[in-house]
Parts: sequence; structure tokens; C-alpha cells
Amino acid sequence: MTAAGISQRFGRTIGLLATLAVVAGCGASAPRVSGTQSSVSDPSIASVASPTTRHYEYVFVDDAMYVYDADHRQRLVQLQPLDGIARIRGVAADIRTHMLYISHGGDGDGNGSGSLAEFDLLTNRIVWDKHYGRGIDSLAVSRDGSRIYLPDGELSTDGIWSAIDARSGRVVGQIRGGEGAHNTVVGLTGRRVYLGGRNYPYLDVADTATDRVRRRIGPLRSGVRPFTINGRETLAYTTATGFLGFQVSSIATGRVLYTRGFGRRFGWNRAKFPVTAPSHGISLSPDERQLWVIDTPNAYVHVFDVSGLPRRPPRQIRNIRLSRSFAGNQTSCTQDCGRDGWLQHTLDGCFVYVGDAGDVLSTSTFRSVGYLPALRNSREFLEIDWRGGVPVATSSRTGLGYVTASSGPKRRKCP
Repeated sequence: MTAAGISQRFGRTIGLLATLAVVAGCGASAPRVSGTQSSVSDPSIASVASPTTRHYEYVFVDDAMYVYDADHRQRLVQLQPLDGIARIRGVAADIRTHMLYISHGGDGDGNGSGSLAEFDLLTNRIVWDKHYGRGIDSLAVSRDGSRIYLPDGELSTDGIWSAIDARSGRVVGQIRGGEGAHNTVVGLTGRRVYLGGRNYPYLDVADTATDRVRRRIGPLRSGVRPFTINGRETLAYTTATGFLGFQVSSIATGRVLYTRGFGRRFGWNRAKFPVTAPSHGISLSPDERQLWVIDTPNAYVHVFDVSGLPRRPPRQIRNIRLSRSFAGNQTSCTQDCGRDGWLQHTLDGCFVYVGDAGDVLSTSTFRSVGYLPALRNSREFLEIDWRGGVPVATSSRTGLGYVTASSGPKRRKCP
């Protein structure tokens, strides 16, 4: 990148941060942003000068993308406008092409249809934005970056996940899964895509080569809500509508192995906290030794030792109280604004981000070590790491396990 190009992009970043300071300065939770140029730079600029990989968390709200530097106390380093990208339902990135995909709009039935946008991380521009005559929801990208699996939305009734060509946004196939097509995960092998239907008590496992469901996991407690899987794709961890807790199932047999709540201390008064999914957030540590599950009625995150699975059941080891409750709605929100929550581990396993609460939790101390204002109003966020001016790694929205048959994840020393 030329000096003029860096100067232009740097100036744009400073201007955006100045705008943020004016908007956020009205509240007590405004982020601290340094006024010196040396301390504020977006990922593409900062990673050119850095000899090591830089780690960033991307948080999405209506019409904007916030980027936080996880290596420097979660400092806000970029605020990128996303003109016309509102009512965001899902995000995913492909590092090979440097593209970010954002589903936005209606999630079916009375909420209408939606769109999928492709955003270039190198140029900070929207490449294309395709509208579809059906709802949209939380998507996933194939491991080779060629396909996007886009569900029809949790309010839809057809149970269809569209297979979309990542280059053009054109629909090239479909998978028929459970009713209320909602959440999507592609396994590490790339051979399977996991489909969570909100109104369907099974987690579907589809073959990415044939676009057909090959196995159904369950029956589960009720409709599938946030879920995750391990790296070897042998275990599925699911939450459910109307259930405070989670279930563990065998992917090979499709049978439920364990069902766990949080104990008598943590109850759920449905009249006082009328959410549909009280554990709307679940994340597996990259080394697969711990499972973190959200408890929105009580404003806690519960940590379980799952290192003994499948022989030994999950063992509850920590209860982390969050700094804020999940009561009320997201601000500046136009659709599905209740604070349901979401969880995501960083790729190195050092932090867990808590959507709709704003907390950044340390996995070393089991305490809140930061607060991101944008995260208080978002369930759409993921990690993208940069080196030498380009993205080199990314998580999905879902905190997956990364232990495979050949090797486990590399973990850096956590702060």
C-alpha cells in the first residue's frame, strides 16, 4: 500500500472515531479512544508494521462495523459505516478471498425477505448486495470459501438452507432441513454442514457434496437454538427453546448423551424474564476442555469441564456474574431487539465475548476484563486476525472446538 493510500485510510479512520466520540459521549459507557495517531490504526495498517499476528474482534450493529484490538485492551480502532446494511442476522468471513459476508433484512414470514452482502476487508467496500425472495438468517461459509449456506430464517416454515455461490451471490442449490431455518455451522473437515431449525427438535447433519441431510441428532428438548460442535465432529452441544441449560449428543449415533441445567440456585421466572431461549449462547473452548453457556435470566455465564466426554458427564466448575443484566432491548435496533445473548471464544482461547451484555471475560481468571459498548447491542461478532496487511485467520460467530485427529490448537500465553 502506498504512503498516500495509508494516509487516506488513516484519515478516514480518525474521522470515524471522532464521529463515534460525539455519539457515544452522551453516555457513561463511551469507549476510551486515544487522540494520538500512533495509537489508532485499523487492522490493515497496524498489521503491516507489526512483526506478529494481530488479533481483532469485529462487532456488527445496524449500518456499522466496530473493530476492537484484542491485543491492546480491547481498544476500538475502526468504525466502518455499512450503508444500507441494517437488521443484521449473521456474519462470516473467508480469509482466502478477504471477503466478509453479512446477511441482513427479514427472517421470513411476517418479517419479510432479506439480502446477503459481500464486503471486501482490504478495500472496506461492499462488492455486491443480493436480495432474495425469502428470509435470511445466520449463515456459514464452506471451508474452501466457494459456497455460503444461508438459512431461510427462524420465522420461515419451509426449512430451506440455500447454497449460494460466494463469488456472485447466485443461488446454486438448497438443503431441506428443519422448520425455522436459523443457525448454521460448517465442520472443520468441510464435509458436513450442521443445520439448526428453531421449530424442529433435531440438529440436522448434511453432506456438503450432495446437499442432503444424512443424519438427525435427537430428539432434543425442543427447537434447536445456538449450538456448537467439536473439531473431530463427534460431539454436538445444543441449547433449546424454553430450556435453561444445554444438551450433549453423539454426532455418530444421533443420540443425546447428557442433559444439564445450572442447579437450584439458578432458576428462571418466566413471568419476570419472558425470553424464548434462556441459554441463547454456547461456546466450546478451542482446546475443547471447557464449555461456556449463557444464563440470561440470572445474568451469568456458566463454565463446565467437558474434558472427560463422552465417558464422563460435564462438570460445572464456575459461575461468572456479568456486569449488566439482559433486561430491556438493544438501542438503535429495528428488528429482534430483545437482549437474548450470544457467546464466542477467541481463537487462542484467552477471551470469551458476551453479546447483549458487552462483557469480555478472561478464561484465565474467569472475570470480566473489559466492556465493549457495541457488544452490548449485538449478537453478530467474530474474530479476524491480520498479518502483513492481510487477514490470515478467522473464527465463525460460533465458538467451535479446534482439536483434530492430527493436532490441537496452538495457544498463546493469555494476559
